[in-house]
Amino acid sequence: MMDSELMSVLPQWAMYACAVLAGLLAGIVNTLAGNGSALTLPMLMALGLPPDVANGTNRVGVVLSSFTGAMTFRRRGVLDLKYFGWLLVPTVLGGVVGAMVAVKLEEHEMKIAIGAVMVVMLLLVVAKPNKWIKESHVAPSIRKPWVLLILFLVGAYGGFIQAGVGILLLAGLVLGCGYGVSRANPLKVLIVFTLTVPALVIFFRAGQVHLPYGLLMGSGQMTGAWLGARFATQHPGANVWVRRLLIVVILAVIVKLLILDVFVPSLS
Repeated sequence: MMDSELMSVLPQWAMYACAVLAGLLAGIVNTLAGNGSALTLPMLMALGLPPDVANGTNRVGVVLSSFTGAMTFRRRGVLDLKYFGWLLVPTVLGGVVGAMVAVKLEEHEMKIAIGAVMVVMLLLVVAKPNKWIKESHVAPSIRKPWVLLILFLVGAYGGFIQAGVGILLLAGLVLGCGYGVSRANPLKVLIVFTLTVPALVIFFRAGQVHLPYGLLMGSGQMTGAWLGARFATQHPGANVWVRRLLIVVILAVIVKLLILDVFVPSLS
């Protein structure tokens, strides 16, 4: 992982360029799959921000990029808002509960919890490839109690920790609700925006947002979100590439959290 020692190696302009580039890649990843925070959080800490401030500052780029992505999807006519209220209410309620739990959980326990969720996600993505590749034109199942529970739990995870919430939302919409990937992606991006706005306000009020760095990286994330949304709506094989990107991102999270951060330190 990058750290603040890079500040003494690279000139200031190079660090800023790296921040914009990391934001660009994260915007693409977040729009097509999720967990772009795996790129932006280390970069923010490399700029010299402490972890708590980096965590809050990261929400600036998430808000900007998710808004840009959602608006791009809307202009291209692929943002289906028919059931948006049913999707949003349980996820927002879950987000409130998740945030309340997060403040009481130790960092080590949080890493294990996130890593375990990612293992389950990997199994689902690998075991059911047709769900991710084939486009569905069937009306989604939103109002069933178990579907609302899934959305509540995904929202709770989003309030619990930002990183990876896009992956879980996409899985919930595709595997739980029956959306095709091309219909689920725009909704996922809009829900992430809605969930992140109140979190950003809370972090800002707590003095844990470095606005200049957030806007700097957010400029790259907005561009990446625009590119990702265009790719998702124009490329005929977008569903296949989204699934491949999901597998790569999930594997990277599992290696980072369960192996490098948990297993290896326990051996020393």
